[in-house]
Parts: sequence; structure tokens; C-alpha cells
Amino acid sequence: MEAYLDNAATTAVEDNVAELMIKVMKEDFGNPSSKHIKGMQGENYIKDAAATIASSLKVLPKEITFTSGGTEANNLALIGGAYANIRAGKHIISTVFEHASVYNPLLYLKDMGFEITFVGTDRLGHINVDELLDAIREDTIIISMMYVNNEIGSITNLEEIIPKIREKKKNVIIHVDAIQGYGKFKIFPKKIDIDMMSVSGHKIHGPKGSGFLYVRDKVKIKPIIFGGGQQKGLRSGTENVPSIAGLALAAKNIYTDYDKKINHLYELKECFVENVLKVPDITINAIDLDGIVESEGQIKDFEKFKVNIRKTAPHIVSVSFKNIRSEVLLHALEDKGVYVSSGSACSSNHPSLSGTLQAIGVEKELLDSTLRFSFSFHTTKEELIYACQCLQEITPVLKKYVRR
Repeated sequence: MEAYLDNAATTAVEDNVAELMIKVMKEDFGNPSSKHIKGMQGENYIKDAAATIASSLKVLPKEITFTSGGTEANNLALIGGAYANIRAGKHIISTVFEHASVYNPLLYLKDMGFEITFVGTDRLGHINVDELLDAIREDTIIISMMYVNNEIGSITNLEEIIPKIREKKKNVIIHVDAIQGYGKFKIFPKKIDIDMMSVSGHKIHGPKGSGFLYVRDKVKIKPIIFGGGQQKGLRSGTENVPSIAGLALAAKNIYTDYDKKINHLYELKECFVENVLKVPDITINAIDLDGIVESEGQIKDFEKFKVNIRKTAPHIVSVSFKNIRSEVLLHALEDKGVYVSSGSACSSNHPSLSGTLQAIGVEKELLDSTLRFSFSFHTTKEELIYACQCLQEITPVLKKYVRR
């Protein structure tokens, strides 16, 4: 049996998405900037895609800029936003557990003379709101926050935080990395007062190398890629029409029968957590299980258990295994046909200690002993039970070889 449980890294492309992309590549392949009918066909795909995605967010199509993925979208938002608003200040606020595609552009901006403040989180991965508000200054121009943490599945309560930010400084630009949130939640940027938001296609069963940045109309932002002036001059380069069309169809797919899909994901998460608790010497991160689970892994309050599961994202579970290195366990699971991650697969394939786990206070000896299990709408409970059975078999054996 196989169990692919690394969907936070990437998802399988849906069949209808792949079929559409092949059609665009082989039949409707015109350059969207060309004036003939083949070019107009390409341009229409882009217009339709912008309309589809804008509809899912309840924003305007002109506020959608297509990118090569979430990384470019985050870079464009932060670097383009910083340089466009430099006259208003050079101070940016973010958090200590952001994805590398946010963290590293901020380090670049720091080298360029901007001042960056990183605020902390609590043990469940929630931003310390008072610390964030205290960090806001007259020269603060951007605040960037992750909606769903890609490693532990914690959710940022934007509806609570953003009004407090606006009360402190109304005109600050609020950027949200929604790469793990889009498709798992209904996000309406204008309703919750987001200025810029980044999304990636391959997290929602779309193609790799696709994504978009929502930029609220009138928000100042400069391009970071220069050329022929495509996409209103904000992102030059011939548009990747097959990927854009595929991304839009994936977005349409993901929000069709949405409630049913999300309930399925949460049922999967409940099933997985219930079964993984049977594995000895584990810690589940970012889910509040205090007073809910007994020392033997027995759940004594199922109602509260389900409530607290649903306070986190539906598709990610972070588990630490005492006295077992994550990379060793990952490959032992791989031999059983179970595929998981030891952190953010988007960072690199070179392991390093997770900033997210350090931020939430995971014990030092568990930092290199943590795996991420992530699900999709196509994941089955049978796969999850199989994965947990493998863990029960493997972990006692691996512990025999732990370095003392």
C-alpha cells in the first residue's frame, strides 16, 4: 500500500487541469501579446483565469497578477511593496516563523537598508498580538503575516488582528502569505482588509510554477521583473498561459463542493491524530491537547478534541518522535510506501533546524525529530491508519539505534 502524506509540499494535478493544459499547449498555443486570433485565444485564457480567481476572492480581476508561484508572489509583494513606499518609511514587521520565501526577501531588504522586526508566537503557533502592535511605528510600511503555517498548521486570526493593526496605523500595507490557506479556507481580502495576498497553484492540485499575487487597487507596488510590460507592467514576460489556465481551473475545482471537502479533511485529521497518539513517546505540535489526552494516548474528551482540531488547518499535522532523527524515520516510512516531510520541502533538500519549531518552543532534542504529515481531498482514512501502523512497527526498532 502507498500513502502520500506530503500534500503541503505539493499536490497531484487534477485530471481535468492536466487535460486543459495539454489543450492550451498543443492547440491554443498563441502568444497572448500577438494581435492575431491565436494570440487572442491566449489572452482570453488569461482574462478568464483572472475572472475565475477574482470571483473566488470577491475582488476585481485587474487586482490579480499571475506569477511563477508563491515564492515570486511573496518576493514581488515584499520587495516591490517596500521600494514603492520607501518615502513613507523603511520599517517592515513580520513574524519569526515565516516561510523562507518571505523571510529571505526580508533579509535582502535589511541588507538594502530597511529595518525588519520579527515578532514571536505562542506554543500553538499564534502571533503575539501585543508584541506586533507594540512594534508598529510611524515609519512602518508593511506588515507581512502567514495565514496558515506550512509546517505546523496553525492559523493566524486575521479577522481579529487586522482591525487592531488598522487602529494603530490605518495606512500600513498588510501582506498575507496564503499559500497554505487558499483552498482550505474561504478568504475574502477586502472583507478582512488585506492589501496583498500570495497564492501558489501546486498546493491546490494545480501545476507547479503557477501562482498569483492579489494587490488591492491603488496599493503602490513596483515591479521586480522588467521587460515587455505584460500584466500592466507589474510582471513582464510572456505569460505562461497553460499554467495560468490550469491554476484557474484548479481554483474552480477546489471551491466546488467546498464544505464537503473541508469536512472530509478535518475527519482525516481527527482520524490521523487519534491513531498516531497510539505511537509511544510522541508530541503533536500546535494542537491544544492539554487535558484531552491521557498519558497512554487515550482521548478522554472527544468533543473538545474535535473542537481543538478545527482550530487548526485541516490538512497539516506536525509530530515529534522522541529519540528518533526525522530523516531516518522519513526514509524508514518511505521503504513502507509512506511519503512525508521533515519540514518545509520548499526551502531545500538540505535539512536544518526548523525556525517554526524553535519559535513555538519545541524541546531542543525534538527539533531534529519532527515530521509533517499533510493530506489532500483524495487522501483516505485507510492510508492514514496504514501510516500509523507503520509508525508503531518502525519506531521501537529505530529507538534501539539511537545515539547515547
